[in-house]
Amino acid sequence: MNDEKLYQFNEIEPKWQKFWRDKRLFNVDTRNYKDKYYCLMMFPYPSAALHVGHGRNYIIGDVVARYKMMRGFNVLSPMGFDAFGLPAENAAIKGGMHPKTSTLNNISTMKRQLNQWGVEYDWDREVISCLPDYYKWTQWIFLKLYEKGLAYKKKAFVNWCPSCKTVLANEQVVNGGCERCGTEVTQKDLEQWFFRITHYAERLLKDLNKLSEWPERVKTMQANWIGKSEGVEIDFEIEGMKERLKCFTTRIDTIYGATFIALAPEHVLADKLMEGNKDKGRLLEIIKKMRDESRVSRSQEDVEKEGIFTGRFVINPVNGKKIPIWIANYILMEYGTGAIMAVPAHDTRDFEFAKKYDLPIEVVIDNPDSPLKAGTMKEAYVGEGVMVNSAQFNGMDSKESVVKIAEFFEEKKFGKRCVQYKLRDWLISRQRYWGAPIPIIYCPKCGIVGVPEKDLPVLLPDNVEFRPTGESPLKYAKDFVNTKCPECKGAATREIETMDTFVDSSWYFLRYITPKLNDRPFDTDLVNKWLPVDQYIGGIEHAILHLLYSRFITKFLHDIEVIGFDEPFRNLFTQGMIIKDGAKMSKSKGNVVSPDGLIKDYGADTVRLYTLFIGPPEKDAEWSDRGAEGAYRFLGRVWRLVEKGQAAKFMGQEKTNISKEEEGLRRKTHQTIKKVTEDLDGGFHFNTAISSIMELVNEVYDVIGSSSRGHGSADNSPVLTEAVESIVILLSPFVPHIAEEMWQRMGKQNSIFKCPWPSYEKSFLLEKVIILPVQVNGKLRTRIEIDAGIKEDELKKIVLSDPKVLAWTKDKNIKDFIIVPKKLVNIVI
Repeated sequence: MNDEKLYQFNEIEPKWQKFWRDKRLFNVDTRNYKDKYYCLMMFPYPSAALHVGHGRNYIIGDVVARYKMMRGFNVLSPMGFDAFGLPAENAAIKGGMHPKTSTLNNISTMKRQLNQWGVEYDWDREVISCLPDYYKWTQWIFLKLYEKGLAYKKKAFVNWCPSCKTVLANEQVVNGGCERCGTEVTQKDLEQWFFRITHYAERLLKDLNKLSEWPERVKTMQANWIGKSEGVEIDFEIEGMKERLKCFTTRIDTIYGATFIALAPEHVLADKLMEGNKDKGRLLEIIKKMRDESRVSRSQEDVEKEGIFTGRFVINPVNGKKIPIWIANYILMEYGTGAIMAVPAHDTRDFEFAKKYDLPIEVVIDNPDSPLKAGTMKEAYVGEGVMVNSAQFNGMDSKESVVKIAEFFEEKKFGKRCVQYKLRDWLISRQRYWGAPIPIIYCPKCGIVGVPEKDLPVLLPDNVEFRPTGESPLKYAKDFVNTKCPECKGAATREIETMDTFVDSSWYFLRYITPKLNDRPFDTDLVNKWLPVDQYIGGIEHAILHLLYSRFITKFLHDIEVIGFDEPFRNLFTQGMIIKDGAKMSKSKGNVVSPDGLIKDYGADTVRLYTLFIGPPEKDAEWSDRGAEGAYRFLGRVWRLVEKGQAAKFMGQEKTNISKEEEGLRRKTHQTIKKVTEDLDGGFHFNTAISSIMELVNEVYDVIGSSSRGHGSADNSPVLTEAVESIVILLSPFVPHIAEEMWQRMGKQNSIFKCPWPSYEKSFLLEKVIILPVQVNGKLRTRIEIDAGIKEDELKKIVLSDPKVLAWTKDKNIKDFIIVPKKLVNIVI
């Protein structure tokens, strides 16, 4: 597939990879933070071998790091592995090797592949989240949250994946299924550990305004997930019970039209409301069935509304009316209080439910254009209007009444104005083995006790038995479970659940600065010098999970004064996926493209170049092996150009006067330097940067060809020298191996990455002479050479006196003389 004599990448690439490592090109002393630039790729889960789709993330990061290095920055570019997780444990359950063994083997494979790509890192800073020297500090963060009351345990209905046999956070449920395996998620009522991320909801929302260099799409996704709403919390009296029912509403203007209360099946009072009901058993079965329904399907507008009457009533505080309490499948605990006041006349879902179960409909906001009658309504009226059937608020504009009724509620102590968020506390318990143990001890005498910091890490035992049931083997590891209470020294047991892997990844970027510290998670002074991360690169799929959790943990660590900043990532770039046959690459689809074969056939630089040239990096792109062939042929052209320059000795500095062709080449060289620099500085436009370099290569070949045809001499041309050297330097971040080799063959001593990035000369960007097409009645008749800055009157004289133009215009009436500046002239006769 390749011409070994032309371009021996199989020898060149290992040579330069070894050179970079031997010279420690990417190794940084973080004590020197002058001109620092922290460039970070999201660290991967070591599931198996990488494919070309994975490569996009790491290649982009490598380009940025090399470019910034050449711009004079002190670049920190580390790498590690997010090494806990379900796949390794599931493989062990099926009879394979221990998760630790398979994970470390996968890490070795991935590091080999990263090296093959020419993707370099400061490997002295490697962090692996499944090793004790790292998860000791993950446990330390848990304990700090616990000390501040931000880590707590409670019984709650949680998402349960029957296949993975573990709890999932809300963010890990995608379209009603487990984000990892796709199995439909059910509900379980379990004691679980949570992080109180809701205490940071307002700051997480407000501080999105600080993130000016984040994609708007990501900020919008986070804002929607946090889901701030302003409204009124109503305190309803339940007839015949001492408990009260709290409902949150953003539409307090419709309170007089509330005809029933609807509770989520998971509501804490759902079961209690059934006490004394002769049909309790059947009703509880129906509630259980509702709980097991997919939350995603329950939240859809078109879901079939299902419900049961509890036999209980609340009292509407504004008019004393009894309102029946129903359990309804379309109400979710994720928003508000899990209970709503239902107003069928003015809410679409409530209207459908009321129609199905023959519940009253009461109009309280009239349509000023077409008065409403409850008995004839075909759908809910959800617009603004005039208040009716609302006591002293009748006749008021509905929008204005929201404030008035809220004030009335607070005055009468019926409720209070408040803010609610869709965001729920972060569920971090996992009923699995392969995760960081939760550092908690249960003592019959002292209760729940945090493991003392001096006793960290709580080590995950290696000698465990994986059962086909999927139960955590920690449950049966007696030496792990049985321990002593650190307070009373009596017999106690350890927590057998492990932490969500997103806890591990919520702080790893801090550890890279001082990864070998044993007495603290990081050096605060150095972390404050190097962070926030200057450039963070990863997939859009992490917009909510990882990025939101990292922001939360960073804010917490700032609050306890161990770091001096409260946002972790200054700039964020989210790359699109590389797809094959119209779908995301996956083994199950059979569309995975391995980089190994492509690197063997074409070299790593070809794979890198095509990956970057395939399209705008923020968008998805379709992979084509033929595109890789085209990238290889282009590198061959550049290689031949350098070899031709050495053989023909056209590269030198002896000539002083230059030809017209060389003048055009010099202009193109400086335009290309400007274009590539702006593309790399202004948003990672790698594909257009590479395209502009390709144009420059073509022009160099044109000038050499022109010289061979007798149009001036290219021997010892400083312009050609500058052009070819610029091509090699501009290509170097994209294709570093071949660039290093060509640089060396051109007689350069140092690594090309120790060479400063070229700058352009503004005076060379402007064209002095241009070739202008001249049309007569829209048909091309000639081309003329003119000064680029010529005035229109002078241009008109030159054109009309040109012999070829005169042949068509002599004795003709010229109706119009159209000038498209620097493009063309059209004479209308």
